[in-house]
Amino acid sequence: MAKILIVEDEMSIRSFLKINLQRNDFQVIEAENGEEGIRLAQIDPPDVAILDVMLPGIDGFKVCEILRKDYPNMGIIILTARTQDIDKIMGLEFGADDYMVKPFNPSELVLRIKAILRRMESNLNEGKSTILSGSFKLDTYSQKVYKNDEEIDVTPKEYMLMKIFIESEDKAFSRDELLDLVWGYNFVGDSKIVDVNIRRLRAKIEDDPSSPVFIETVWGRGYRWKKN
Repeated sequence: MAKILIVEDEMSIRSFLKINLQRNDFQVIEAENGEEGIRLAQIDPPDVAILDVMLPGIDGFKVCEILRKDYPNMGIIILTARTQDIDKIMGLEFGADDYMVKPFNPSELVLRIKAILRRMESNLNEGKSTILSGSFKLDTYSQKVYKNDEEIDVTPKEYMLMKIFIESEDKAFSRDELLDLVWGYNFVGDSKIVDVNIRRLRAKIEDDPSSPVFIETVWGRGYRWKKN
């Protein structure tokens, strides 16, 4: 049974989410503020964390940043009542896998949670093997990325992007193709999520992210991996 952490300060919303998730056979733990959410996650890490942005004390973005750093394989969904693109982008920058704007259909939230869990399970079931490309090595069993034998801290989405690129060196992928392959065909969000994750990944693997040599921009198309 997958474990879901809800961090939401409004009790009515928290209870509503808990009831709907339990009806779908999820184990639910809940917190009313960011500090409590982090404490509960440290005691017993959940499979997926659902974080409201507007929390008392530290906000959902900071909670997301802390959880992503400590638990790189945890699924994270940001909830926000705001509609500005900057809030969506900020959530993705801090490491969220997905976001939903309030009000939303709880059935859609359940579908997105299940999609994240399927991707996590698929990655774990790939079996132990290594993928090499120049100075890079991907361990598909542990989902770790190494450059010159030094581990690079990547999120699950960043790992999936690396794997897709390296397995198809020199192939140009459109943003829509990457969106389908990494976030799934049912993803309803903005395609900007691809650019955000590419930018974040470049900052980790490129010697000079402003002049990338591994993940190239293909103007009018998208991105491709250039083996060096």
